Amino acid sequence: MTLFDALGFRWERSAVPTSVPSHSMDRVCFRFHKMLPEFVWDASVLEGNPFTFPEVKTLLDGVTVGGRKIFDQEQVLNLAESAKRLLAMVKGGQFELSKPVFTELNRIVACKEALEWGVFRGEGQETNYTPDVGLGEHGRYTPLPTLPGAPELNRVFREGVAALQECEPFERAMAFFLFAALQQFFFDGNKRTGRFMMNGVLMSHGMDAISVPAAKAQAFNEKMVRFYLSKDASEMMAFLAGCHPDASVILPPPACGEGRLSNV
Repeated sequence: MTLFDALGFRWERSAVPTSVPSHSMDRVCFRFHKMLPEFVWDASVLEGNPFTFPEVKTLLDGVTVGGRKIFDQEQVLNLAESAKRLLAMVKGGQFELSKPVFTELNRIVACKEALEWGVFRGEGQETNYTPDVGLGEHGRYTPLPTLPGAPELNRVFREGVAALQECEPFERAMAFFLFAALQQFFFDGNKRTGRFMMNGVLMSHGMDAISVPAAKAQAFNEKMVRFYLSKDASEMMAFLAGCHPDASVILPPPACGEGRLSNV
């Protein structure tokens, strides 16, 4: 089975950066820790959470924010706890691209938010409901059906992770995020969990984590819709690479008259 068949989508592999600066584990972990409030806020904005950046910082300092819904507050706290757990895994050499790590992070990310969390669809009490993804005017995207025991989801996950081993770490990290978003292994929190896994791969290989800036939330959502429709990840790969802190180094200079990918 080819890489693209295993994952369920394709992309222009020759366009993915291959020379990404690497640093010491201490360096990448320090940056992730220092940037944690920004990472949490960026991720919350992508979910439509109304918390402002100052409010996120206040909440992470242990002070509640008046006038905000408990649901929105818990979502922010879940993101923060997930980020801290990921950091601990990476620093302790425990992170790996595996189902146990994937489900553990989802258990924190989607706690009390999803129908069930920390298990693949069909592995818990709910074995019939299949969620879908809203694509606005383009309708909805429906993933593999939820089945008792999740046999198909487990097969797809195993084959996808195995196929990803042929990719270099930077490409593997971004591809896994899109793999998680497309296959919808969980009832909710797939993109959030997928991005944590993406950053786990990056940091484990000495590369800085990627955060999609809040200012690019609309562009992110529009490109994800096109990804779901076309199953072509080339645009999303370029977008994610453009969000990397070393984008100016790893991306080719724009052709005459073209904008930089990092500003997509």
